[in-house]
Amino acid sequence: MNNFYKFMYGRYGIDDLYKFNLVLYLIFLIIQLFVRNKVISILELIIIIIMFYRFLSKDIVKRKKENDLYLKIKNDILKPFINIKRNIMDKDSVYKRCHKCHKVLKLPLPDHKGIKKVICPKCKYKNKFIVLKREKIEIIK
Repeated sequence: MNNFYKFMYGRYGIDDLYKFNLVLYLIFLIIQLFVRNKVISILELIIIIIMFYRFLSKDIVKRKKENDLYLKIKNDILKPFINIKRNIMDKDSVYKRCHKCHKVLKLPLPDHKGIKKVICPKCKYKNKFIVLKREKIEIIK
């Protein structure tokens, strides 16, 4: 066991990209059970090679950059769904995007009907939202 610790010392190990590759490999493995295809087998092999290469790599800086890029792409893809979840869970605020820079604006629930003007803190654009009732804000373009 001590030899294994010595071997693994200074190696990169497991991160989020490794876990994603593992899930992707398992999905291809399940597909392969039902559909025999050489392309899927080759993809499985490539994923396994990438996983072991990253896992055993001693170039920690490069592996960290790869993982950071993966996390950035993942967060960009999941950002709209996170905002929807936030809208549902937060009963004291309404979240809308700025028309110009698309930054998410956290707005308090309006007190009355009418047009609500909000200045974006990032780009200083004056956004206009129409308020129909206390719970809902509609966007005016």
